[in-house]
Amino acid sequence: MANITDELPRVIGAPMNWMLIAMKLIVTFSGFLMAFTFGAVVVIRYGFGGDLFAYEEWLLAISIVGFFAGAVLASERKMHINADILGIVLQNPKLIWWRGFIVLAIELFVSLFIVYACYVSLLDDFSFPRLRATPVLRIPFVSWRIAIMIAFGFMSMFSAAYLYVHIRQGLGLPLKSDDAQGAAQ
Repeated sequence: MANITDELPRVIGAPMNWMLIAMKLIVTFSGFLMAFTFGAVVVIRYGFGGDLFAYEEWLLAISIVGFFAGAVLASERKMHINADILGIVLQNPKLIWWRGFIVLAIELFVSLFIVYACYVSLLDDFSFPRLRATPVLRIPFVSWRIAIMIAFGFMSMFSAAYLYVHIRQGLGLPLKSDDAQGAAQ
């Protein structure tokens, strides 16, 4: 399977592809910005004896957003760390399918729980009369917490997509790429 979005109905897969393009742009932008900022800090501090004022605060927000955008991309590619030894041990196709189903269902449940926990955290942030913020630039903490919740929402979406495809394959239903292959022959 080259791309999970290719296996989904077009009405679902196409917006997910656009979201993936946005995540790639965010990761690229945040990576370049962090490298440029740290280079500028070195030049300004040691070359000119100055200081780049409060760069840690705005760079923290951008790096958190970039990190979680990268986590969404890793989720789409199933490249997160996995310590599942049963995939090596099991030989029975039914057991392999059920193991995959249980793993994907647990992954979806956990990621949805984290989305809920992020939501509760945001409610707590908004319950204060004044939003908690960074000390110098007064960037609200809620800005990157919203990004974290959105990222976990996207990770949940990809977990649900993988679970959907897994169930369709197990039931023997044709997937989108199977239909295209059949039409080509």
